[in-house]
Amino acid sequence: MGTDLDELLRSLRVWDPEVTELRPFDPATAPAEPLPLFTAWFAEAVAAGQPEPHTMSLATADAEGRPDVRTVMLHGADERGWHFASHAGSRKGRHLAARPYAALGFYWPALGRQVRVRGRVTVAPAEVADADLHARSTGALAAALVGHQSEVLTEYEELERASEAAWERAQREPDVSVPSWTVYVLAPDEVEFFQGDARRRHVRLDYRRDEEGGWVRELLWP
Repeated sequence: MGTDLDELLRSLRVWDPEVTELRPFDPATAPAEPLPLFTAWFAEAVAAGQPEPHTMSLATADAEGRPDVRTVMLHGADERGWHFASHAGSRKGRHLAARPYAALGFYWPALGRQVRVRGRVTVAPAEVADADLHARSTGALAAALVGHQSEVLTEYEELERASEAAWERAQREPDVSVPSWTVYVLAPDEVEFFQGDARRRHVRLDYRRDEEGGWVRELLWP
């Protein structure tokens, strides 16, 4: 039996009051810089039971300017920017080498919140990437050892064999280096915080860098 996509879409609703808590957000109380607010909202998303709040959409563009997006994991956020990691030879790595700008999107439906971040991306030193990789699980190290991210896979069995070998090596050599593993840091030019409202009077607070390197705060129409 086929699925009527339009009918299915019309049947769906967002922010079910039984599972979503739309909290009031007064932008006048927001801090002067975006990072403290992001940290507070992230902690509240964790406390609210939001599944995988550390996942985010990462948008890049190739050398011709064609956009691409995927879901990745946040590895940290500090005064330098928002951190994520990948292989330098992956599609996203090639995009960032050609056009070192990106955008991030967090969505936490448990609270009806979104955070959008965009700015220039730089590569962290190799020792930072090495420490990042070895602070993660054996599975993460094994996946990094497999490599070949975004390359064509001729048959799934090839991946199974490579994965088995990588797991064995990760367990045998837990300090092994993966030179292609790269930590990227997005230094934000703009950070927007979105708080949903049941009557669609959503609050959008936008932080933008000014010419002196400080932050300008503005409300946006929803």
